[in-house]
Amino acid sequence: MALLPFVDVPAQGPVKAAVVWLHGLGDSGHGFAPIVSELRLPANAGIRFLFPHAPEIPVTINGGMRMRAWYDIKTMDLTNRADEAGVRQSAEAVTALLDKLISEGIPSERIILAGFSQGGVITLHLLPRLTYKLAGFMALSTYMACPEKLAAEQLTINKNTPVFIAHGTQDPVVPLAAGQHAYHTYKAAGFNVSWRDYRMPHSVCAQEVDEISRFIQSKLPAQTEE
Repeated sequence: MALLPFVDVPAQGPVKAAVVWLHGLGDSGHGFAPIVSELRLPANAGIRFLFPHAPEIPVTINGGMRMRAWYDIKTMDLTNRADEAGVRQSAEAVTALLDKLISEGIPSERIILAGFSQGGVITLHLLPRLTYKLAGFMALSTYMACPEKLAAEQLTINKNTPVFIAHGTQDPVVPLAAGQHAYHTYKAAGFNVSWRDYRMPHSVCAQEVDEISRFIQSKLPAQTEE
């Protein structure tokens, strides 16, 4: 499997941690890259940001038009919205990117995986299935794929890993209830999930960016040089 291409926002100074951030349907890694400056992270945090590009595939609900997508969407019905085979394939590709970071010397527990909308579906899919522990997960304006398979497939290694789940109360694309369902499903399964909602549509707002910044800084605190 070829490594996913990505937008690379390097750390200021030595790399001590990383955030891998997955975009939504029809976007690219460039879509969220500008958020790094808005997070106003400390200069000594040493956090490298990677914004992978999903592959270009035909998307059924958009008339088969090719666009960047982590999986096909055949229906807007949330029960069957996420193409499971596509979700699993993208999850493997994202895992390969995480593996590469780890092989380059970044400990897994110094990596946060984040995703918006479709990217959040991949993030939530990997939360119970990764074989190593991360520093945290962020699932933004998203929902859960194949919840009925969670019990059989979940691992325990990230049960205590903090998970920031956030959603817009006016989201016309992914209903608020879908995000709440994901939150409650993982909470019932014993995962360390937190919930925040904001008065916004299918987007990211300033208050959310502030809380994301605090989440990142708390899970990837700046390390002093020995």
